[in-house]
Amino acid sequence: MANLAPAYIRSIAPYQPGKPITDLARDKSLEPSQIVKLASNENPLGVSPNAHMAMMDALDEIARYPDGNSVSLRDAVCEKFNVTPSQLVFGNGSNDILELSARAFLAPGDEAVYSQHAFAVYSLVTQAVGATGVVVPAKEFGHDLDAMLLAITPKTRMVFVANPNNPTGTLISKAALKQFISLVPKSTLVILDEAYDEYLTDELKAESIGWLAEFNNLVISRTFSKAYGLAGLRVGFGVTSSAIADLMNRVRQPFNVNSIAQAAAVASLGDDEFVERTRALNQAGMVQITQGLQKLDLTYIPSFANFISFKVSDARGVYERLLNQGVIVRPIANYEMPDYLRVSIGLFSENARFLEALDQAIKA
Repeated sequence: MANLAPAYIRSIAPYQPGKPITDLARDKSLEPSQIVKLASNENPLGVSPNAHMAMMDALDEIARYPDGNSVSLRDAVCEKFNVTPSQLVFGNGSNDILELSARAFLAPGDEAVYSQHAFAVYSLVTQAVGATGVVVPAKEFGHDLDAMLLAITPKTRMVFVANPNNPTGTLISKAALKQFISLVPKSTLVILDEAYDEYLTDELKAESIGWLAEFNNLVISRTFSKAYGLAGLRVGFGVTSSAIADLMNRVRQPFNVNSIAQAAAVASLGDDEFVERTRALNQAGMVQITQGLQKLDLTYIPSFANFISFKVSDARGVYERLLNQGVIVRPIANYEMPDYLRVSIGLFSENARFLEALDQAIKA
């Protein structure tokens, strides 16, 4: 029966998520409380207290369908980012925004361009609609924008750009990014994935939402899974032109953002203090981990997100030995980086536990 599916579906390599705490606890006979998970770029602070209260309040209406148009969340996003309701698309996480873009604008025979070492979902959503992915070799683990421009052909309908990039953490400067978008043909969509934008300082932010008036082929995706700490609820949004948003909303599933997620996202948007605490904790943790990696004589890719990828001999073996100690990081061999592991920034104690375990793992 599997042969009934198109060949391009059968050949998809499934997305590989970070190992859950429950799986490791079962596999290694460990207590879940003993395990440190630094594999999925989650917020170690959890959720905003305001979001937590909003979720509790929303439980009373859980028997009813959510607002299919996410009106309260739509209004909150409009107020915060100075956009109009017709420019917005809401999704079950920002991955949903990426998929909606592909479903609305890609078809068999079309091409989508993205960088080597870029987020795995770009290739997944491209292949899932029968389009062809064009992978452009990375430059110093980041996007080679000049090469990506050269890769665009009359068949190219979409270009994916992650800023900062996952899993490498590299950042494209505001000027370089804007120039790139200006040079992409107007018949090609630019999907700008800014899942980690909240971790950037103000001077590093691209402020790309302000470019939408200038570029009507730009789609910006954002998520509440990272800095806002709502990874378990799955809520994200896209901002683009009204015409593009209209088409994406036509292929969007009804009620794709649940009511608890909507309530939590609204409350999170209004809690700037929580986001600032998250950013400050991340910056301190980044220093802690990079200094620890230097002491271990390990090289790493400077990161502008809430994770860092580092090079280590026998990366797979080190990963397994970390698991034996109850520490979960992320192997990224599937990103053509077999000698690297990615670690998320955690609490001070979690970072210290990781560095101690890593020291033992590389010496074993």
